Amino acid sequence: MSFYLAVDAGGTKTDYAIADDSTLLARVRTGTIKRMRTDAVTALRNLEEALAQLTAASGISLRSIQRTCIGAAGNTVPMVHNFLLEQFSARASGDVLIVNDVDIALDAAFAGRPGVLVLAGTGSNVAGRTERGEVTTAGGWGPTLADQGSGHRIGLKGLRAVFAAIDAEQPTILLDAILRFWELQSLEALVDHANRIPSPDFSQLTRIIVDCADAGDLVAQEVLRREAQALARLAALVIRRVGQASTQSGWVPSVAFAGSILENVSLVRSALVAQLEQEFPGIATLPGVVDPIQGAIWRARAGWLQKEDVSATEHFAFQEEAN
Repeated sequence: MSFYLAVDAGGTKTDYAIADDSTLLARVRTGTIKRMRTDAVTALRNLEEALAQLTAASGISLRSIQRTCIGAAGNTVPMVHNFLLEQFSARASGDVLIVNDVDIALDAAFAGRPGVLVLAGTGSNVAGRTERGEVTTAGGWGPTLADQGSGHRIGLKGLRAVFAAIDAEQPTILLDAILRFWELQSLEALVDHANRIPSPDFSQLTRIIVDCADAGDLVAQEVLRREAQALARLAALVIRRVGQASTQSGWVPSVAFAGSILENVSLVRSALVAQLEQEFPGIATLPGVVDPIQGAIWRARAGWLQKEDVSATEHFAFQEEAN
């Protein structure tokens, strides 16, 4: 019996799981261990807490792990990659695979087969896998340069929309809601707070904007629709690339979703799906959202990614034949 450690290192939380060859044995969640999002002391504390809970719940020693797979946005950034590699190599036996969070989400949805994954949580990204196992992406350039449809961008755009509404003398309940949330007493205090360096965490405002949209606020609703449309434009780019790489003429890949925004913000998801269905009639969208930790487990079990001469599709076909 072999054991595998799977990790989905997000910007605000981290999921961990231990599995054997067929069963998920234990799963826990702590705060982020991603060094772009927190300091080393906090990351280490979160990591130690999670691994202690995981081994206690599963009864499996980390020295029995055959392979660890970690999915993390910014996985190629030295500060992120080096921290994860060093800390997990010191605590768990076996190989450590560090891949992008979109890779494990793709695997959770399609298990090595072609398809497109749209991810929107704290950040956002769109990725597609072709029949040959090649991955193509759009977006994912971080909060300053991209992150369409993400919690960060919804928060920032929502805040900007408040001031655009003030200039246009357009009514909105967003202003009072944001002032209450940040415990600020005036418009001037909000201006100072929003422009401070370092900047506040704009993604915290996402819940406020969604609540105002649900209450009928037109400004908030327009923010969500525009972010959905921006994310749909990225998805369309990737859908076309994956389809063009197919041996099936006119084939359109299925689309899966991941991330808290696409799980919990119905207006963003429905507007995104509506735009894709209009542009690609008959396109299939998977229900719900994928669980990236399942993709990390699949990838840890497979271990084939270290072999450059085996494509994702070939490996999947081999596995199905073996089973």
